[in-house]
Amino acid sequence: MDFYGFYTGKIFDAYDYLGAHINNGTTIFRTFAPAASRITVFGDFNHWQEWDMHKVSDGNFWELSVPGTKEGMMYKYCIYDRSGNRVEHCDPYGFGMELRPGSASVIRNQQGYSFHDEEWMAARTDCRQKPLNIYELHFGSFKKPSDKADSWYTYEEMAKILIPYVKNNGYNYLEIMPLNEYPCDE
Repeated sequence: MDFYGFYTGKIFDAYDYLGAHINNGTTIFRTFAPAASRITVFGDFNHWQEWDMHKVSDGNFWELSVPGTKEGMMYKYCIYDRSGNRVEHCDPYGFGMELRPGSASVIRNQQGYSFHDEEWMAARTDCRQKPLNIYELHFGSFKKPSDKADSWYTYEEMAKILIPYVKNNGYNYLEIMPLNEYPCDE
């Protein structure tokens, strides 16, 4: 990872380094916690017992490789401050999250997925020659299939509803926030 770019806010691929990354049956857990005195990781893979992570790079990043992990296993970090206070925390770069009220992150395998949007990427524009009208939304609050608490559309189902709505109302771009999972579904 480009650490200088990370610190200056100029890179957008920190997720390639941070988070939980599966590699041949081993997961490498990495997080950024510059003020922590100690960080542990615990989860399904170690019967929820804390295992110490170690500092890497400039000492603000923490890492641990854990063999025998599998996609779908849950985990959390324990962050200790300089006074020894302990806080359990989900992975801020996690690729999956446990459904509330749980707060664990879920190991997901990011390898092997390939995008199929080359045609769209080649045709996109920066809108300097035409109006830019952005519709900002959160999938969980835009529309739901029912009033049940755990009722959401899939991305494919949402596309069939959202794209016509956006076009009919004169928008030409979407800002979806957040696309990652987080503990509030409102």
